[in-house]
Amino acid sequence: MNRLKDKVAIITGGANGIGLATAKRFLREGAKVMIVDNNTTALKKATEELASPHLQHCRADVSQKADVEKYVDATLSAFGNIDVFFNNAGIEGAVSPIATYPEDEFDRVMAVNVKGVWLGCQCVIPKMRPGGSVIITSSVAGLRGFANLGAYAVSKHAEVGIMRVAAVENADRKIRVNSIHPGPVETQMMRHIEGKLGGDAPDKAKDGFESQIPFGRYALAEEIADLVLFLSCDESKYITGNTHVIDGGMHV
Repeated sequence: MNRLKDKVAIITGGANGIGLATAKRFLREGAKVMIVDNNTTALKKATEELASPHLQHCRADVSQKADVEKYVDATLSAFGNIDVFFNNAGIEGAVSPIATYPEDEFDRVMAVNVKGVWLGCQCVIPKMRPGGSVIITSSVAGLRGFANLGAYAVSKHAEVGIMRVAAVENADRKIRVNSIHPGPVETQMMRHIEGKLGGDAPDKAKDGFESQIPFGRYALAEEIADLVLFLSCDESKYITGNTHVIDGGMHV
């Protein structure tokens, strides 16, 4: 306990899934937390569920610079500083081969997953205290190809580039920047992907994913939160510029 005592964290995509699980873990470890999400209803529900005096929330579209500046300013106003930035918000996009992938859907995925991560680093890192930590949620799809998930895979590869550049640029302030690469996780995003791939038989899509995982199951959001916690606390103070795979062996 108290591995994040006196630290302030921002979590984008914080109202559900991995972001919400991480917010719960951070609060248990003594952090003050700002959760950011574009879904007002989900934010309200998450805030009620977390029910902590050390929690604040901010509705924001991470693809819009004014909104990113808004959540940074809200965090500084509420807590005074920033030590941890979990740059986590993302969407899956359409399921389609490249040849037929809708252009507007490609643009939407790039706006959230690439521009959102870029703007987060651009606006948050200069306001962070030295020795802070940035964790970007990429995916195993950021390290290999996945048929019919082209825009998502492209965006997750791009996030690795952002991570590596930011790690080098901020090493002088001892701000470490890393990416995490989950395989399938028991979240609403995977339900969406299963539905799009499997149609009337989403369970078959899930079975197909699990057959590629040596551990034989999806990760739990709480298991991803454990890795984010490690990369956020002082135990990882010499780790930067790395891709951290957490996928039950899928990438092997």
